[in-house]
Amino acid sequence: MLEDGSVFRGTSVGAAGVAAGEAVFTTAMTGYQEIVSDPSYSEQLVTFTAPMVGNYGVAPQRMQSSRIHARAVLMRETGSSGWSDWLRANGIVALTGVDTRSLTLRLRDSGSARAVAVAGEGSVEAALALARRQPGMTGRALAGAVSTPAVFTFAEGAGARLAVLDLGVKRSLLRRLAAAGASVTVFPHDTDADTLAPYDGVVLSNGPGDPEPLTAQVETVRALLGRVPVLGICLGHQLLALATGHRTYKLPFGHRGANHPVVDRVSGRVLVTSQNHGFAVAAGEGPEVSHLSLYDGTVEGLDLPELAARSLQFHPEAGPGPHDAWPVLERWADGVVRRLAAAA
Repeated sequence: MLEDGSVFRGTSVGAAGVAAGEAVFTTAMTGYQEIVSDPSYSEQLVTFTAPMVGNYGVAPQRMQSSRIHARAVLMRETGSSGWSDWLRANGIVALTGVDTRSLTLRLRDSGSARAVAVAGEGSVEAALALARRQPGMTGRALAGAVSTPAVFTFAEGAGARLAVLDLGVKRSLLRRLAAAGASVTVFPHDTDADTLAPYDGVVLSNGPGDPEPLTAQVETVRALLGRVPVLGICLGHQLLALATGHRTYKLPFGHRGANHPVVDRVSGRVLVTSQNHGFAVAAGEGPEVSHLSLYDGTVEGLDLPELAARSLQFHPEAGPGPHDAWPVLERWADGVVRRLAAAA
């Protein structure tokens, strides 16, 4: 049930219950387990546009966090009992047989919507009332609900000592930083700049919700600029933009999928990227804009060399998705090491 009264019926293959949140769609053809365990999908009902979901089962190594963050899963067809059994065991409402093409067109044309997924008894009238009572995503600060509660070391490496500000970080991002040879320490979302600044570099992670209410985090980023190299990913990209005088805004239906083309304005190369965000940065096409979406021209990257800071709206670690942007992370980590050598 969408807030406008649209009803899409299916068959329950997950847990019984009611899930409420924002209905969105993803165009990724694979990586369904990575998607639902990505903290950036917190408080969202995920519609898969792929015609069959779950056909290669589930595995612990594909998890992007310790639990499922999507509120519900909506599919045209379920591919394996292992996938639906896993969703049911984890208490996730999941519907198959849904007309996902019609639902996606509705969300694309009219925008992401407040919604309710019901698996079990319930009236249409009650579902509509519940959908309309849900808060929208604008103004929602959700990073605190998905961030680590305590500092932990993810990897000990011989390269740069990197601090990751956890706004909803994915394990694949941590793994790629470690693969670049870095020592990776993860900090809670409300860590202050003085704690992070002694590290060789700071990574602002991906995460859910609206960046504008995260005023304390914006001030932390502002206090880090010029003191230590900074890399922002997704929500981290938006926080860097806010810290440097730009604004952010909500996209009609967001960018979610593993097939989004992005052009690097310096090299002219087009990267096929993995994305999951509902907000974007308003920065025009100024010299600080390093990447642009070839779908709608939105800002996909910032480069601020005078502040040793840069950011990417897409997910360069590709969890899930193509590996086109892997070198971006590795070059940034190498740049941190070179900066240290030059200062020695």
